Amino acid sequence: MAKRLRCSVAPIYLNFGTIDDLIKAVVERVFALLDEMLKKQKGPDLFENIGKASLVFAREYPVLFRELVMQKNPYMASYETVQEAMVKALAEDENMRGLTYDERKRLLLKMRIFQTGISVMAANGHLPSWLDDQAAEALLMETGEDLLRIQQIKHKEIGE
Repeated sequence: MAKRLRCSVAPIYLNFGTIDDLIKAVVERVFALLDEMLKKQKGPDLFENIGKASLVFAREYPVLFRELVMQKNPYMASYETVQEAMVKALAEDENMRGLTYDERKRLLLKMRIFQTGISVMAANGHLPSWLDDQAAEALLMETGEDLLRIQQIKHKEIGE
């Protein structure tokens, strides 16, 4: 790491007792960055803001995004923990109040799959050149709305 930073190892060991301490500090800083990005989003609901913040993070910090999202690691909360909180939060959204827990859980997974996919494409520089930052966010929102509409239609058909 010192070589990559073009410094001796002394400043690293002076500030961090172990490599685990250094990793912990980096992970804490990354989560602070993610929190800052989330707070900057002005969408009407939490899910939209998380999706947009993820896309921004993937574009601005592609190496960190790949390490945290595309690699198994002990630093990210398990999907089940995040899922449970999000499914409960989605129950408060007026567009999802009528959906069952299982319907919200399945919808969340579909949205997360798309959001992760577009973020991975952004982090790896694979988005088409005609899809600028605003258009990518718009596509993310459009797809979320489409998935929600489809789920609402399915819910109505099952209820009838």
